[in-house]
Amino acid sequence: METEKQKTWVIIAIIVLGIIAFLVPNQIAAQTGVKRVDLQKHDLSVPGREMVQARIDFDGHSAFGKHSHPGEEVIYVVEGSLEYQIEGEKPVTLKAGEVLFIPAGVAHSAKNNTNVKASELATYIVEKGKPILVMKN
Repeated sequence: METEKQKTWVIIAIIVLGIIAFLVPNQIAAQTGVKRVDLQKHDLSVPGREMVQARIDFDGHSAFGKHSHPGEEVIYVVEGSLEYQIEGEKPVTLKAGEVLFIPAGVAHSAKNNTNVKASELATYIVEKGKPILVMKN
């Protein structure tokens, strides 16, 4: 009898953990409201370097946390406005048509403080073969 109860609890625990494992990543993705689409990637004439270009869309009141890249990032705000926090600097808010340069390895974050969608075109000049994104605490 005791073995039957233990089996039942194990099955319940597995089901609950399975549900949590399925739902938690979806909830995190839904909460961030940030979508990245890689547009192009090319080797550069400088050995060991490549260019990656992406469009990043921010839903209203969404943010992308503190991170860095193994190379320079050039940002062009396509629509809306975005606030950027670069480590060691005061926050700066850019609107559509404005640009920003972020040096290699410098931690930064971005957020949309408005109710409407905002988008940026990000161009990365990075070391080939390294992860393009390094999350920071």
